[in-house]
Amino acid sequence: METAHFLRTVPLFARLDDAELQRFADLTREKNYPKGSVIVFEDDPGDSLFIVREGRVKVVLIGEDGREVILGVLGVGEYFGELSLIDDQPRSAHVIAMEETTLCVLRREDFRRRVEANASVAWSLLVELSRRLRRADGKIHGLALLDVPGRIARLLLDFAQESNGGEAIDKPLTHQTIAHMIGASRETVSRTIREFQIQGLIRVERRRISVANRPGLKQLAQARV
Repeated sequence: METAHFLRTVPLFARLDDAELQRFADLTREKNYPKGSVIVFEDDPGDSLFIVREGRVKVVLIGEDGREVILGVLGVGEYFGELSLIDDQPRSAHVIAMEETTLCVLRREDFRRRVEANASVAWSLLVELSRRLRRADGKIHGLALLDVPGRIARLLLDFAQESNGGEAIDKPLTHQTIAHMIGASRETVSRTIREFQIQGLIRVERRRISVANRPGLKQLAQARV
């Protein structure tokens, strides 16, 4: 897929006309990262926007004791580093390749020139930042007010929504990854996933999770601790 066609699938660029999209395509370059490699470190200078073209990455915080908290798992068409395009601040988290990954990289200076030349680019960025903030508010709400089953239910619903709103979750999710995302132990997650299967809330085939009872999961995701 040519770069301009690929960028059309990325929400940040989807509203741009063909000419503007091609200008961005001409400014991007591709970089490859092997599985397990650190793409950016927390506190690194923020000088680029990264878009996942192939593979998956995780955005993580790592405590002094080595404990890992996953803030997000990003797949094809998703991006990170957009805050640095605005505030010139260092990276707020580590980003690590979960598998062999190809990224499109756009330098901050190039992006800013396009923003100054076309106000629709700035508006697209504002819309996407608003969407990210709403999602972050939802995650904070879940962590603060939901028990572990509720957090897992909300996480699965969110991932299903990201997978074109269908039942199947496109991103492979290990129990350890889920545990790191919701602040629970892997054992607790595994037990809850088994209970969800028994209750008919989800299906698990070849380690892929599908939503089987959306209303049931929504009820759990709205329950309070």
